[in-house]
Amino acid sequence: MFDIQEGYSDILDIETCLKFRKNSSVHVESRSSTDKKAQLTALYESYYDRIARYAFVRLGNHADAEDVASEVFVKALDALHSYKERGVPMQAWLFKIAQNLIGDHFRKSAKNKTVSIDAVRVQSEADPEEQAIAGFEVARVIRTLGKLTESQRRVIELRFFGELTSEETGYVLNKRAGAVRELQSAAIKALRKLLDEEPPLRTGTV
Repeated sequence: MFDIQEGYSDILDIETCLKFRKNSSVHVESRSSTDKKAQLTALYESYYDRIARYAFVRLGNHADAEDVASEVFVKALDALHSYKERGVPMQAWLFKIAQNLIGDHFRKSAKNKTVSIDAVRVQSEADPEEQAIAGFEVARVIRTLGKLTESQRRVIELRFFGELTSEETGYVLNKRAGAVRELQSAAIKALRKLLDEEPPLRTGTV
């Protein structure tokens, strides 16, 4: 089970928000001699959970999120022969596939799902009370994301839950890296203001 708390903690900490986990990124360089299948296998190990977290924030369901994450790699393997980096790393291509799959999911279901408190599980060694509080806070952040503009939401989802760079996020959203950074700054300010105005979530659904 992927850990949804991985992304939300960075959003709440404004000091880390703008620095964005540079040291935790896994860079897989593509060269003409690189075996694409080996590269994709390495990315599966390091990016499956990130894609699943991103899908969960969009879909609100763990099972659906994991289905999307799995299908991303199946589709990537099928299309691997046509993949060319062209200045964009393979991980950004994977998130582009994920975005398309999520769009297909919404078109099929014809409605957005709400995020249940029970669905927001936080994997932690903390005691049950701390885990419960963390789960409520994650749910509150996800609910509040819905009050941002669509562009702001997508940037936050990809940057913090998907852990992509500004350049990679720009590729997925068809935006310049500079525009992504501007959206991120505005989104963080708006999100923190909304969270400050809203009481902590304790019961119910998102």
